[in-house]
Amino acid sequence: MIMTHKSLFAVLFLILILFACKSQKPDVTYNSDTLKIIPVTQNSYIHISYLQTNDFGKVPCNGLIYMKDDEAVVFDTPVDNKTSNELIKWITETKAHSIKGVVINHFHDDCLGGIEAFHQLNIPSYANNKTIVLAQKEGNPIPQIGFDNENEITIGNQKIINRYFGEAHTKDNIASYIPSENLLFGGCSVKSINATKGYLGDANVDEWSNTIAKIKATYPNLEIVVPGHGDYGNNELLDYTISLFKKE
Repeated sequence: MIMTHKSLFAVLFLILILFACKSQKPDVTYNSDTLKIIPVTQNSYIHISYLQTNDFGKVPCNGLIYMKDDEAVVFDTPVDNKTSNELIKWITETKAHSIKGVVINHFHDDCLGGIEAFHQLNIPSYANNKTIVLAQKEGNPIPQIGFDNENEITIGNQKIINRYFGEAHTKDNIASYIPSENLLFGGCSVKSINATKGYLGDANVDEWSNTIAKIKATYPNLEIVVPGHGDYGNNELLDYTISLFKKE
């Protein structure tokens, strides 16, 4: 069969499209049955563990790791202590970084289910004071160091800003911003593109859009936004979340 210039161009175009689609899949740095780690920037990684739920089945749950100058901060723990120890081992042994702290987004299991593994190694945990109260009420593990509106952690010469913007997925949820990466870890308050509203048992759906709008106004030029579940992206995730919960 003789291929015309047009058909040859079509085949080459199709190959380029397929290659582009393949290249957009995120690399996986570490993968086991219980834990997956995906690089996002040179210094940051998403960690994914899996929570078994009654309503939604086995749910992948995102957390974040930020590393700088041989130190690391973890945002949200894996769902249990065993998987947290798996993550700690990867950070401290494979990557040879000491963990300076773990920041908890809100009081649910998918944020702090493995916090005791960090406490056993004298790694401090940070959370909104509302999170500490709600975790205690729920019978969940309790973060150690509380703050009301804003908390800063420094590793190397870079700072991390943890801030409470208002109620959304829960009454206590915060957002964590890493200026050097222009990256926001929004947790479950931020939805991935095309996600549903998800679990609303502790939510304030009337304030959800307003809270995310405050985050967007504070950080208008974010390059990376990491939600609590699903694929990461940019400020489009904030726009999508605002529209998802916007009052009619």
